[in-house]
Amino acid sequence: MGIKKQIGMGVMSAALGLALIGGGTYAYFSSSETTNNTFAAGTLDLSVNPTTIIDVGELQPGDSVTRDFELGNGGSLDIEKVTLDTNYNVTDANGDNTDDFGKHIQVEFLYNADKMDEVIYETTLKELKEMTPEAVNEHVFYPMMGEKGLPAGEAADDLVVKFNFLDNDEDQNQFQGDSLELEWTFTAVQAAGNDK
Repeated sequence: MGIKKQIGMGVMSAALGLALIGGGTYAYFSSSETTNNTFAAGTLDLSVNPTTIIDVGELQPGDSVTRDFELGNGGSLDIEKVTLDTNYNVTDANGDNTDDFGKHIQVEFLYNADKMDEVIYETTLKELKEMTPEAVNEHVFYPMMGEKGLPAGEAADDLVVKFNFLDNDEDQNQFQGDSLELEWTFTAVQAAGNDK
């Protein structure tokens, strides 16, 4: 065998060896397992009972109306805080109003502890409408529920609301026959997340 053939055979053998070595680097043992995972979101379910807090007619200056309601959490997550947004519309029966009827309706939020009503916060409907929902939480719901908030599956103590048609010892004839439709929107906010 000539030197050229020997060199050619050597080069071919080396190339074949390198190919086998290179191909061998891609071979490996393997094993695999599949896990099944579930992420389920919890729920917040704020309930207000009753949903119609007040429906009263024939009010005159000096009258008061007291109603109570209960906030419940029928969800699976704790509620950290409750906010309240106030809106109302006044129907001016005679078209002679020079003042906002809401300024003359005082609202007292009372906490019913052992049958003794304790005033939590006092304001007028007009002022309540101008407050942020978070501010209402700080003044009304936080004193009632505290840091524990409203745990899942529980109801808070009754919150009592007293509405007073203020008698300001002045002529309030402009409000005769007027009506005020009050809308309260309660919003539940979840507690902070944590490691599971």
